[in-house]
Amino acid sequence: MSKVTMAYFLNSLVNNDSRYLMCFQLFLERSSEHQCMKDFIHQQLPHILDSVGDGKSDLNVIGVGSGAGEIDLEMLSVLHQKHPGLMVDMEVVDPSSLQLHSYRDLVSKKPDLDYVKFTWNEMTSSEFEERWQLKRSTKKADFIHMIQMLYYVKDPGATISFFQSLLNKNGKLLIILVSGESGWGKLWQSYKDQLCCTDISQCVTTGDIKNLLSTKGVNFHSYELPSQMDISECFIEGDEKGELLLDFLTEVQDFSKTASPELKDGVLDLLRHPDCSVQSNGKVIFNNTLEAIVIEQLN
Repeated sequence: MSKVTMAYFLNSLVNNDSRYLMCFQLFLERSSEHQCMKDFIHQQLPHILDSVGDGKSDLNVIGVGSGAGEIDLEMLSVLHQKHPGLMVDMEVVDPSSLQLHSYRDLVSKKPDLDYVKFTWNEMTSSEFEERWQLKRSTKKADFIHMIQMLYYVKDPGATISFFQSLLNKNGKLLIILVSGESGWGKLWQSYKDQLCCTDISQCVTTGDIKNLLSTKGVNFHSYELPSQMDISECFIEGDEKGELLLDFLTEVQDFSKTASPELKDGVLDLLRHPDCSVQSNGKVIFNNTLEAIVIEQLN
C-alpha cells in the first residue's frame, strides 16, 4: 500500500482582517508593547524632535501603518509640547477600514487636537507612494513614523528610501520593529521558510534593517525598547486565547489546526526555549523587545 503524504496549507493571518485584529488585541493585553513604546515616546522622542520645527510655521507629519491611532496621538502630543505654536498637517496611512474607524473614533473623543488637520488614507504604503508620485507632490515631511509596519511591505529598503526622500530639512523618520535579539528574531531564524508564506517581508527585524542601512551608508540612531509578553496559554492544548496568540506569533491563521505536527511541536519547543522566553512563577514570558531606528534627511 502506498504511503499517503498529508499536505498542510498555511494561510497568512494578514489575509483575515477581523481575526488579525482579535489576535492583535489579545497580544496588546498580554504584552508590554504599548507601554514600552510610550516610555520611549515620552523619554527619548522629545529630544529627537527638538529641531524639526526650526523656522517653520507648521509641521507635516505622515503616519504609515498608523492602526487605531493610540500611539500616533501620544507622538502628536509630544510634538505639540515641543513646538506648541505650530499647526500640524497629519497624513494617516493604513489599509484597514476597521483600524481607521477606531482611529477616527479616538480623535472625536479628544477635545485638545484642534492644532491637527487629519487626512485619512485607507491604503497600503505602496499605494500611498504610487499616488504621491502620480501627483508629483513636492510637499516635504518633518516627521514620518512607521511603527511595526515594515513586515507588511514587499521591499523594506525601497519603502524606507522613498519615505526618507520626503524628509524636510531637520526632518526625522522613525521606524519601530522587533529587535533581532528578541524571541521573534530567534523564531524567524529557525522557521522563516515555513512561516513566512506571502510576498511581503513579514519576518523582518531591526537587525535586518540596520544591516541594510549600513550597506547603503545611511546614518541612523537606534534605541532598545525592552518588552515582554505572557504566552503561557499557547501551551494549553485547545485553549482559545492560546490559539489566537499562536496565530499572532506565527502570523498563520489557525496555526495549531493547519500546521504539520512536526512544525507545531518545533515552534512550541522553541517558544519555550531560553532563546525566546523565560519561565517565571509558572508562566512563560516571551522576549518581545523592540528597537527604534531614527533616520534623517539624505545628504
